[in-house]
Amino acid sequence: MNPIFALREKRAKAWDAAKAFLDSKRGADGMLSAEDAAAYDRMEADVVNLGREIERLERQAALDRELNQPVGKPITERPESAVEPGKTGRATDEYKAAFWRNMRAKSVPHEVVNALQVGVESEGGYLAPDEYEHTLIEALEEQNIFRQFAHVIRTSSGDRKIPVVASKGTASWIDEEAAYPESDDSFGQVSIGAYKLATMIKVSEELLNDSVFDLPGYIAREFARRIGAAEEEAFFTGNGTGRPTGILNTTGGAETGVTAASATAITMDEIMDLYYSLRAPYRRNAVFIMNDSTIKAIRKLKNGNGDYLWQLSVTAGTPDTLLGRPVYTSSYMPALAAGNKAILFGDLGYYWVADRQGRSFKRLNELYAANGQVGFQSSERVDGKLVLAEAVKVLAMKAS
Repeated sequence: MNPIFALREKRAKAWDAAKAFLDSKRGADGMLSAEDAAAYDRMEADVVNLGREIERLERQAALDRELNQPVGKPITERPESAVEPGKTGRATDEYKAAFWRNMRAKSVPHEVVNALQVGVESEGGYLAPDEYEHTLIEALEEQNIFRQFAHVIRTSSGDRKIPVVASKGTASWIDEEAAYPESDDSFGQVSIGAYKLATMIKVSEELLNDSVFDLPGYIAREFARRIGAAEEEAFFTGNGTGRPTGILNTTGGAETGVTAASATAITMDEIMDLYYSLRAPYRRNAVFIMNDSTIKAIRKLKNGNGDYLWQLSVTAGTPDTLLGRPVYTSSYMPALAAGNKAILFGDLGYYWVADRQGRSFKRLNELYAANGQVGFQSSERVDGKLVLAEAVKVLAMKAS
């Protein structure tokens, strides 16, 4: 039995015995004789002494527990991998700092192994920190008109199946007590994968060693300029082989709403026909996209009163409009020429861009060393596809 528990029981019994003795020895006047009072005092002193002994044993037990505690906490993770509250993996400040130290070649081996191991890419590079990847995406949106309107999703693996409605059911008028007609929606699937897009940037060693040089900013700008241009071209004209399926592609692209009567010119009536070839639900968020040369031709069109039909924007940062819808330009839209799809009109939210999670960077120390330069490889995996063809229409020029 625990000695403290045993002493507590002994003290309780001694106290009960002392109280019983006191009650039994009181006289008619409630007083004790001198002999009984001395006996009771001895019994009460025994109870007090037992209490003091119990307190000593309790203090001893508490001290033993304190001294038996380990002097430090056990190591349950890598010493260099402390994680900030609420942040994990590539979102941590530690990963971001180690990533850029590595890009500037200021990391020591154990920093690379421990801090960057969560972002090691299968081909030897390192995945960009989460915060910096957001910066890259924002820069891409500035360079790539498609990313401003498309539906962008992030995937962590390969192909992704997107269910789409192939045909819609209808309602019918019926007589009283007649059977309800069956009219079901039918569904199809659009598969989005991931194609690799890469570029290589060279930086002189002098710039790299200059602490004032904004390496993250420079890479973000160059990445956006190069990758953004290649993305936009593919999203418009890609054939789906080794690159995304473009919105103008014959297979899987937008539907032809109108074919112009001329191979080199368009009329306002044809633009009006294009506008109304798109169903009303899609016109609410629709935009026009065309080449600069096409815009120049349209801006010269006038109505019967000699007024220009083009509506110039009077607010800074707001695009010009045509038939009440915004107009944007892209150098990757075809010009007015025979057989070209010169004007695009529709809701680009039905064009899905799939970003494979993580953009990779790799430093090349030796390849350009003779020229005093350091190379940086950067790559991403992305796909794009129009998931609903009827949501976007094009005006095609007459074939020659």
